Order: sequence, then structure tokens, then C-alpha cells
Amino acid sequence: MTRIISGFAGSLRLAVPPFGTRPTSDRVREAIFSALEARDAIDGMRVLDLYAGSGALGLESASRGAAEVVLVDRGNAATKVGRENARLVTKAAPRGAAPKITVTSQPVQSFLGGTVGPWDLVFLDPPYDLGGVELTHNLEALAPVLSADAVVVLERSARDALPALPDGLELERTKNYGETAVHWLTPVAGSGADAGSAPDPDSDLTEEDTP
Repeated sequence: MTRIISGFAGSLRLAVPPFGTRPTSDRVREAIFSALEARDAIDGMRVLDLYAGSGALGLESASRGAAEVVLVDRGNAATKVGRENARLVTKAAPRGAAPKITVTSQPVQSFLGGTVGPWDLVFLDPPYDLGGVELTHNLEALAPVLSADAVVVLERSARDALPALPDGLELERTKNYGETAVHWLTPVAGSGADAGSAPDPDSDLTEEDTP
């Protein structure tokens, strides 16, 4: 079991698929969401949770004020659990203020090939054995459907190198938590679904933090 950390569904317990997923630890999720709230990147946003598993990352966003959340996973067990968890989070929402939560069962690449965006916040927590080439293809398909100020949070093993990034994305920073590396990616100015928006003056800064 895992739980929603904060927001209207705070402390709500979520089921986890019996196999084939690697839930993000509470410690890492707390750090991620603290950083996201500090940059006002959740409230009112459209959120994608790719390789969603239980949906804990996307549903945490919903609990904290995201306007729309889509959970994407090809696994039948993950999809079933994600739908039940989404139902519980929706039920916990204040009357008349439930976020839109959708759970879709399909490969991530197929989903990205059909979505139009713009998406404001994206979580990618693929299996550690997912190849770097396939992940790069995911990022290539994702980049054009991001909003100008979007944030992409990519989790990988701290032992693995960052996959090659497409032209539309750049690394903002990396933070290591034991065996988990969290890479923060942002769109390159002038790219994405709403290209032409004012560039972020700090978008060319790269830093790496380690414990």
C-alpha cells in the first residue's frame, strides 16, 4: 500500500499492482511535490502520469489541485488498480470540485502519438529495464505537446545515464535519492504545443544535486 501525502485526499491509502511496478517511495514523492509546489506547477494544471502503475504521482497532483490528470499504463493489473484509486480520490474531493481523472490502458508511445496537449506537468517513471532508446522515443513524442512552462519529472535508476534528450527538451537539474535519480526536464524556449510564449529566463540553467 501507498498513500496520498497531502491535499484534499491526504492520507488516503492507495492500492499497488501486485507485480510489474516500482512505486515511488514516500520520501521521493514528498521531495518532488515540495519542489513542484514551490514553483506553482500543480494547481490548475493538466497532468500526465506515464507508466503510471498505481497512479500515485498523478493522483497526488489531483489531490493538490490539478485540473486534469491522465494515468497511462499498458498493464491490465496497473490499469485496474489505477481506476479504483482514481475513484477513491474523486470520491474524496470537495463537492463540485472534483478534478477530471482519466485512466487509459495503452502503451505510452501510442498514447503520446495521439494526444494534442498542451500538458503542463508530466511524470515518467518507467521500469528501470526500459531501454534508453525507447525512453528517448517517448520524450521525442512528448516534447511537441508540452506547454511552454511545462515540467517533466523523469525517474530512473541512479546507476543509469540520462537518456538522449530530443531537441525540444533540456535538463534543468538532477537530484539523487539513494538508488533513485530524479531528472527535471523543461521545454527549450520556442518549442512545445504553444510555441511562441515568452521564454523562461532561467531555462538554460543546469545543476546537479547529490545527497
